[in-house]
Amino acid sequence: MPISAAVTCDPSLKDMSNALRALAMDAVECAKSGHPGMPMGVADVAAVLWSKFLRFDSENPAWPDRDRFIMSPGHASALLYALTYVTGFKKMTIEAIKNFRQLGSIAAGHPEVDPEIGVEITTGPLGQGVAHATGFALAERMLNARFGDDLVNHRTFVITSDGEMMEGISHEAASLAGHLKLGRLIVFYDDNKISIDGPTSLTFTEDVQARYRAYGWHVQTVDGHDFAAIEAATNAALAVTDKPSLIACRTIIGYGSPKKQGTSSCHGAPLGAEEVAAARAQLGWAHEPFVVPEPILTAWRKIGARGHQEYVEWKRRLDAHEKRGAFEMILKGDVTAECEKALAEVKRKLAEEKPKHATRKCSGIVLQGIMPTLPGLIGGSADLSESNNTHVKGTSDIAPCDYSGRYVHWGVREHGMCAAMGGLALHGGMIPYGGTFFVFTDYCRPAIRLAALMRQRVIYIMTHVSIGLGEDGPTHQPVEHLAAMRAIPNLLVMRPCDGIETTECWEIALRSKTRPSVIVLSRQGVPTIRQNTAENISVKGGYVLAGEGEKRDITIISTGSEIYRAMDARKQLAEKGIKAAVVSMPCLELFDEQSEAYRENVLGSVPRIVIEAGIRQGWDRYLGCNGAFIGMTGFGASAPAEKLFEHFGITAAKVVEKAQELLR
Repeated sequence: MPISAAVTCDPSLKDMSNALRALAMDAVECAKSGHPGMPMGVADVAAVLWSKFLRFDSENPAWPDRDRFIMSPGHASALLYALTYVTGFKKMTIEAIKNFRQLGSIAAGHPEVDPEIGVEITTGPLGQGVAHATGFALAERMLNARFGDDLVNHRTFVITSDGEMMEGISHEAASLAGHLKLGRLIVFYDDNKISIDGPTSLTFTEDVQARYRAYGWHVQTVDGHDFAAIEAATNAALAVTDKPSLIACRTIIGYGSPKKQGTSSCHGAPLGAEEVAAARAQLGWAHEPFVVPEPILTAWRKIGARGHQEYVEWKRRLDAHEKRGAFEMILKGDVTAECEKALAEVKRKLAEEKPKHATRKCSGIVLQGIMPTLPGLIGGSADLSESNNTHVKGTSDIAPCDYSGRYVHWGVREHGMCAAMGGLALHGGMIPYGGTFFVFTDYCRPAIRLAALMRQRVIYIMTHVSIGLGEDGPTHQPVEHLAAMRAIPNLLVMRPCDGIETTECWEIALRSKTRPSVIVLSRQGVPTIRQNTAENISVKGGYVLAGEGEKRDITIISTGSEIYRAMDARKQLAEKGIKAAVVSMPCLELFDEQSEAYRENVLGSVPRIVIEAGIRQGWDRYLGCNGAFIGMTGFGASAPAEKLFEHFGITAAKVVEKAQELLR
């Protein structure tokens, strides 16, 4: 007798799991594209987790103390949408699933962050979800250390895959999570032993479980289609408090598809109408596409409503809690009045003292001033704390099983750090910043790009820019990285010229709730050029630093440590009777957002020169047809910084020479 024929008022977990399989394969078949294999293979694991363990309220999907569920391999999105539909997330309708992978549908090909549909994070690039999960789990523990179990007491559950286990970022994240003893992180590993090219044995033969034990994880192995075994393993994982857990679930990809299960052919293509019909017969699922029988849907909807009473009780505790105001404030994440005062005081003092500091040192001064005023600000560095000036005196460190601090030593894990910072931001209650050398944005780029895509406030402190770092040579001199970062949409790339601009760039980053920021800082000392102003002038992205309102013959545009060279060139040109305006352009993205009239006024109608110790790419839109670029055309070299600027012709004298050429 078909399974579905036995469905009455008390459906089995197998019925409920098959409902997920059917919705997933129907969505993929209707879209004529997608990935049915993993959703069908790991549906039993998901059914156990969601029906018996996951703590959520579909009526209040953004409940701050909900468990977080992360479908790390984003290609399994059809399963996630099926889960949120059957459990009653209001925005995830059956119509949305029917429009899977179509323009404008919330059921995108890979999940795009929206807690209202149960999507905690945008996933797709393999390894990002499981790496961000380390940040989610860490955020929970840090907030718990401040507010206690009454307000913060949840877990982070993840489904990961063979492909993710191969990705380098998963190694970084797993190592860090094990070191930090994040016992509320539970990862289900969909071990189906299939990759796109065929069996994973082609490329992947290591003992994954042994690797995770070496990382300090609690590890179990189960049959991923044995409901009782999955439940028992999850209960065992919940009992472990000082280790993250990995549950390796041996599954069959495309489970239920007679001809394609267990093969790579069902990974990334629809099964086809004939095979879908055969799978329905194999599974005993005799219902029309996108139809979930009422008893099964009712059972799932009860699960979706199960957490509502817990939410109500949590809300009562919050309303009566002595730390309610602090909790709500940290979740809101606004720049406080105290922070505004601290920023103004830092600017005033820097303008008064006019130090010749590296901008990385100026950033450290800013942090020293604002850290006490922003309880959600969480710092860190990838083993470069002193070089990045990211550690604030008096701030305690996060340590294994002690999460009361506000500074994370990420180790030499640049990619893992940036992903975990994304997780901290997505969780809520955290404003993460982290530092490394700017050249290592190559390692960080996928996580930075994802933060921009997800519109998350993450602040990357990137120091030692370009040839200014000197003797370490071209391997560490990021000449193309400004252009590479500026190419990412919705990312603010800010390169301040002195301490005052550095302070303003920090304020911009803190106020930018819907986009991440890269603050690019110098190793070498630079003079204080700016005057103090009550207004944050850098917020416009570019402005006339010298020669405002004066007649000009030429416009010199620059950023960062090259600004003072531009100012020197202006002085030398004046001695030759040539009037130059100097434009500081700390953030091209913000400048592009200004009105055309403002931009034209800043740039002027005269010939323009750009001086920046990076490659030209991205500057031509300001240079026009008769402009000149002074910067790098290739890699750097090993020598003291000033020798390098002279060697590569990034000097005031070169600006003067080019200006004279343009004006002939």
